[in-house]
This record gives sequence, structure tokens and C-alpha cells, in this order.
Amino acid sequence: MKKDVFTLLGGFLTALLFFFGTIGISFDWFTTESINAFVLVVSAFVALVVNLYAVWKNTYVGGKLKEIALKALGITKK
Repeated sequence: MKKDVFTLLGGFLTALLFFFGTIGISFDWFTTESINAFVLVVSAFVALVVNLYAVWKNTYVGGKLKEIALKALGITKK
């Protein structure tokens, strides 16, 4: 699913590149290589954010909820 979204993003940017070329607008920095690099950076950033969220959730939120559940059951952590 995530890979499909990034493929669609790359396809949209490539279509935008060709559209700009058709109407005579060109940018030196807006090339196929820069589009591929941008899609790679965005996908790596999203993967980093997802992993950081998972680590945060498992480390802090999971531990806090476990502690609250143990207190509710009357079991104290030693």
C-alpha cells in the first residue's frame, strides 16, 4: 500500500514535468532524477516516522497502560 502511494507520487510529478515541458516551462532542477530522489527521500522519511511512532508507542504508552492495568487489578509492580 505505501509503495503504491509513493509510485503514484512519482507518477504525478513525472506527469507534471512533462506537462511543464509541453507548455514551455522548464526548471533546471526539476528532472526525472530529482523526482526519483524526492520520492526516495519521502518514502524513507515516512518509514522513519512510522518506526519512531511504533517505538514510542511500545516503549512509553504500552508500559504506562500495563502499569495502570496492574494497579486496577490490585497487583503492584515490584
